[in-house]
Amino acid sequence: MSRFLPLTDPRDVADLRTFLTRARGVDPQGAVRFQARGRAVGAYVCVLEPHGLLDRTPTVLGLRTAALARAHELDVTVPLGGVLDRMPRQDQEQAEVGLPPMDAAVSWAGIAPPLSGWTPVGAVAGDALRETARAGIAEVARTVPTDAGAAVVDTVRSQVWGRSSGWAETLAGRLSGAPVPDGAAFAAYSLGFLRPGAEVAVAENGRWVRLSTPGGHVLTKR
Repeated sequence: MSRFLPLTDPRDVADLRTFLTRARGVDPQGAVRFQARGRAVGAYVCVLEPHGLLDRTPTVLGLRTAALARAHELDVTVPLGGVLDRMPRQDQEQAEVGLPPMDAAVSWAGIAPPLSGWTPVGAVAGDALRETARAGIAEVARTVPTDAGAAVVDTVRSQVWGRSSGWAETLAGRLSGAPVPDGAAFAAYSLGFLRPGAEVAVAENGRWVRLSTPGGHVLTKR
């Protein structure tokens, strides 16, 4: 059966392409979950997730939404590369995006963040998130040996992105649960959600925290 996304404008296709390209830069073998309901679609990607029971890496997802040209119902998880390969070229005035026929089997797709019931808790400076992300990326690069195996890389990434630094401490007392890990800053930076001088709205729902910008959302399960 043919699967597709009827977007409203070719510019929406370009925005989606940019988002998915950035996500593939984080994980070349990654996947995207599309949830279409009515006239809107959400595209979820995974930036960080634990590997194994003892891994303390936080689950961090990126979300970008788009309007649909008509009501559509869809919930599929497919390879990032397969979607990008099927997207219209930039010189084509086409707003419909075809999806791969085969699903991607990824554990994070079974973790569903809430769609409603979010409680605003304030905002943080986007520049602080950017500085945190850049510092963490540099630390991972310094710490991981050139010939390190996957287990070593996962351990270092867990330590760096699982901790909470200064930007998250500014939310102390406003969040009802655990602090937000620096992995959320890494996701917002890597997916291109941060704009110079702009603030990032923060909301929570149970164990989930959401960082929201005009470019998209970061969802972190604490």
